[in-house]
Amino acid sequence: MNGNTIRLTAAQAMMRWLSVQMTEEGERFIEGCWAIFGHGNVAGIGEALHGIGDAFPTWRGQNEQTMAHAAIAYAKTMRRRRAQAVTSSIGPGATNMVTAAALAHVNRLPVLFIPGDVFANRRPDPVLQQIEDFDDGTVSANDCFRPVSRYFDRISRPEHLLTALPRALRVMTDPANCGPVTLAFCQDVQAEAFDYPESFFAPKTWRIRRPEPDPVELIEAVRLIAAAKRPVIVAGGGVLYSGAEAELAGFAERHGIPVVETQAGKSALSWEHELNFGSPGVTGSACANELAARADLVIGVGTRFQDFTTGSWTVFAEPGRKLLSINLAGYDAQKHGATPVVGDARVALQRIGAELGDKRFDWHDPAARRDWHEAVRHVTAAPAEGNALPSDAQVIGAVQRVARGNTVAMCAAGTMPGALQVLWQAAPGGYHMEYGYSCMGYEVAGAMGIKLAAPEREVICFVGDGSYMMANSELATAVMRRVPFTVVLTDNRGYGCINRLQIECGGAEFNNMYKDSNVEVQPEIDFVAHAASMGAHAEKASGIADLEAKIVAARVRDIPTVIVIDTDAVPGLDVGGHWWDVAVPQAGGPDRLEQARKRYDANSAKQRIFD
Repeated sequence: MNGNTIRLTAAQAMMRWLSVQMTEEGERFIEGCWAIFGHGNVAGIGEALHGIGDAFPTWRGQNEQTMAHAAIAYAKTMRRRRAQAVTSSIGPGATNMVTAAALAHVNRLPVLFIPGDVFANRRPDPVLQQIEDFDDGTVSANDCFRPVSRYFDRISRPEHLLTALPRALRVMTDPANCGPVTLAFCQDVQAEAFDYPESFFAPKTWRIRRPEPDPVELIEAVRLIAAAKRPVIVAGGGVLYSGAEAELAGFAERHGIPVVETQAGKSALSWEHELNFGSPGVTGSACANELAARADLVIGVGTRFQDFTTGSWTVFAEPGRKLLSINLAGYDAQKHGATPVVGDARVALQRIGAELGDKRFDWHDPAARRDWHEAVRHVTAAPAEGNALPSDAQVIGAVQRVARGNTVAMCAAGTMPGALQVLWQAAPGGYHMEYGYSCMGYEVAGAMGIKLAAPEREVICFVGDGSYMMANSELATAVMRRVPFTVVLTDNRGYGCINRLQIECGGAEFNNMYKDSNVEVQPEIDFVAHAASMGAHAEKASGIADLEAKIVAARVRDIPTVIVIDTDAVPGLDVGGHWWDVAVPQAGGPDRLEQARKRYDANSAKQRIFD
């Protein structure tokens, strides 16, 4: 130490600074760092993390992408109030994380990526794993992060941290601009010493703002709602991030407005609430889609109106239908010609509700909601005794029957996200779906991240055999760290979800199920043995009743439990649903494609972006 400065390597300075960035509750905003070391981060960042110890803890993962998925699930569960960092080596370790960065970007979730980078001094170029751009000497593999980061910076001098780190935290704690940050850290710079101002390491508290809506936009929103006859609320993930669950329920109750929910917004309102009509769109309930089709005003709260929510813009079909969007991000608030209200969901609902007074609508049909619940009970009921394999809906029913108030159902890709959206009866906060990027392989690592963020919760991870095969190695991490959760692994011997989509689009069954793939021998994968080899408690359920019993038994363990159950890949849900715009070939195909194209043309003609 020299005067009012502290001499540290750049990597040491980064970790010391991150360790004192606090939330309003007095906790580290960046809880710690997931790390896989290699050349490019082992000597600089690795030694700095070792030196700081428990003041900024380090956790070892098995794969760069999946340890980042765990960090993302942690941030989502924490409602963006806390986050984690992830560091990797240069080259493939870094680019492994690009998919996770895209996932965080789509879902507006904070995570700090710190990939190792090339030598800033360029003396040993090209180093092992270095990408060389023949026309641009400043490019490295880490430039792949630019389009999937909300903020990107390359640390090529030690003093860059003085500005780069505060900018990074500003983005991660900004409610509108929130998302992943990438600080590509040149490996020689990590080890360089610099005299940092002592004041740079003073603890700092980051407060997440609640922006008030613009008064003019507020007046227009009130006018639109008051003039409507059949308004419907579409509740998105922004409701949860804002902590606006009570305001949503109170607003809907006071004004008699039915609520439908997106994948990200599901569980903001209990499934038992009389104004919760489920989800609209492609994997929505029949009653929600009926409401959406008749609504003359759609009030989006914290949603980006993804194509599944809107049925590729064929669900909200009422002529002259208006769109009002309450969102922190101006980009999202003005999509599809919506009238925007840019502001925090909780505050906006409070302000609009106060101006509406006792105005009520009460146009919904309670009988339609009861019919939906009865249909759910029917398709999720335990099958009659016999040799037939259970459906995905029956598996969901089994888990639902033994679920508790603290159960969180989670998933990301394949058949289960759509099935869970329409069938799972979520208690408040009891649903975690990564459906913005719908990334296969998120499930196991994501379940670990949820449990780390909410150890009091029972986490049930639904994953198909295809998604499990893509990324399962963080099971070993969860075993080592004693992070218990339950994996329900449905084995239908292929990519059943996409196989059904292939058929619906007029395609031949090809390259999705193992039976339709170019293989010499049909695989016989022992998922129980595989999971057990990583230390998990693994069993195969003989049927639905056995699955229920095994889920209950898993609750006493301090390690992950994997329960494998064979399922039938063929049946759909036969509950709800809507058209999805997946382009069908216009020419050159057999009759099945021509018929599918006619259906496609008829549905696409119904698409209405805005009026």
